[in-house]
Amino acid sequence: MSSLKAHSQTLYNTDYLQWIETTVEKLQSHDYPNVDWENLIEEIADMGRSERRSLKSNLIVILVHLLKWQFQPEKRSGSWEGSIIEHRRRVKEALDDSPSLKSYLESVFAQCYAQAVKQAKAETGLFVESFPLVCPYQLPEVTDDEFLPQ
Repeated sequence: MSSLKAHSQTLYNTDYLQWIETTVEKLQSHDYPNVDWENLIEEIADMGRSERRSLKSNLIVILVHLLKWQFQPEKRSGSWEGSIIEHRRRVKEALDDSPSLKSYLESVFAQCYAQAVKQAKAETGLFVESFPLVCPYQLPEVTDDEFLPQ
């Protein structure tokens, strides 16, 4: 390993922000032979994974609060509604930035619902059988600012 590449690896492991700044400088100046390609490629791949994880997480939070809203109406609160609004905003921003995530969201919807049921059970104390086996909401409803189940 060349000493320049070893320095890039060390910098990546010891000062991430400086590694980013150095990498950007190298790319802007077309110093391609000295770019830490291995870590740069991994970082770009991680960005995609991170976007998908964030989208799933926000969807699960929305679903949990919709379930709690519907199945524990006596405990409805502004914080539940506020959480629904906040996480819908995050989902919409992610989809606005990366429209290709919509098909991913559709593909993980059922999986997210199953995870939301487990979370809602834990948070409400209701039996898992209290919640429908299949999601009672459609994805467009889940992301619609006006939708709250009765």
